[in-house]
Amino acid sequence: MLDVFCLSAIPIGVVILFLFLITVRIVPEWRRGVMLTLGKYSGDIGPGLQIVIPFVQRLITVDTRITTIDIPKQEVMTRDNVPVYVNAVVYFKVENPKRAILSIENYAYAISQYAHTALRDVIGGIVLDSLLIERESVADEIKQLVDKETEEWGVDIISIKVQDVELPADMKRAMARQAEAEREKRGMIIKSRGEAEAANNLAKAAEKLAEAPGALHLRTLSTLSDISTDASNKIIFAIPIEVLKAIESFGAGKKKK
Repeated sequence: MLDVFCLSAIPIGVVILFLFLITVRIVPEWRRGVMLTLGKYSGDIGPGLQIVIPFVQRLITVDTRITTIDIPKQEVMTRDNVPVYVNAVVYFKVENPKRAILSIENYAYAISQYAHTALRDVIGGIVLDSLLIERESVADEIKQLVDKETEEWGVDIISIKVQDVELPADMKRAMARQAEAEREKRGMIIKSRGEAEAANNLAKAAEKLAEAPGALHLRTLSTLSDISTDASNKIIFAIPIEVLKAIESFGAGKKKK
């Protein structure tokens, strides 16, 4: 009699509220799920208000937005036996909630572990120069390996980005010396090309001056004018071109005799 009295004393509104709380589920727009009835798959669930029968049905939902997973920094040996520390990030999205829930226990953890292994396999098959220069192609190759495996789980790999590639200290010093040598080499090439062009220009200028009478003398006077503006103490003896030619002719005549 006491139990019946207690039950009748509970307001009907409280009972209705309790039943509402345990039977009604609100699924957000960015989540999808599946309904299990007596442990068996009974249908897909979309966003909105959903009714779940207590102790008979179970609603499991997953986030269908793009999610990121960090691949922690790890030491990987390249094909040319150079140890490097590499980390990356995986962007993925659940495309098939039924597969993601029923085919694998924890798809996020599985993606992380598989991407970790694929990263080691891909980098282990290339040389250091390819890793540094072709980072995007390396990331695409890792993505293809992971995407091929996760397709059965109802997950689509959007992209994988290789973030940091950390080299050993001695390798950094060696690469710095190589870069410095390359810069010196380019500097010497540019300098030699400039000297060659300057020599060609001087030869052309000498030919032009030789063609015009008195042009060389005018050039000499212009040079003397430029030198005279210098404040340093200098004594300059300017010998006319005619005198130099006379001396040259006199020397040539003595050689003939």
